[in-house]
Amino acid sequence: MVLAIAALAMSAVPPLFSAALPGLEMKAAARRTLHSLRLARESAIRQGTDLGLVVDVEARRLELPGHRVLTLPKRLDLTLEAAEQEMLDDQRGAIRFFPDGSSTGGRVILAYGDSGYQVGVNWLTGRVRMAPWVPE
Repeated sequence: MVLAIAALAMSAVPPLFSAALPGLEMKAAARRTLHSLRLARESAIRQGTDLGLVVDVEARRLELPGHRVLTLPKRLDLTLEAAEQEMLDDQRGAIRFFPDGSSTGGRVILAYGDSGYQVGVNWLTGRVRMAPWVPE
């Protein structure tokens, strides 16, 4: 009887993990985005030159010159809000950092269903922050 109950309990566990996977995947992707933006800022300060992190919404990629390309999960919805002069086309744009640490500012939203995370950059200070996001 004990083995039957244990088997039943074990069969209920995998659906719980698969239901939690998109949320865990989304948070991990938001953290990687946060770290990529912070790396871009630190590199711009260290090198003493403008440096932009290019966000390709369609390909779900973050590109920083001289570093690995970060590919985000396909199941997530990705949105970029960036300065107009930093938009390369409808699907690609950059958030640029300057040697003094400031930025053009912007926000990357990673969502799945009706929740997500936003990673924002303050244009004046260049500070990068991550926060929960819900559609308005």
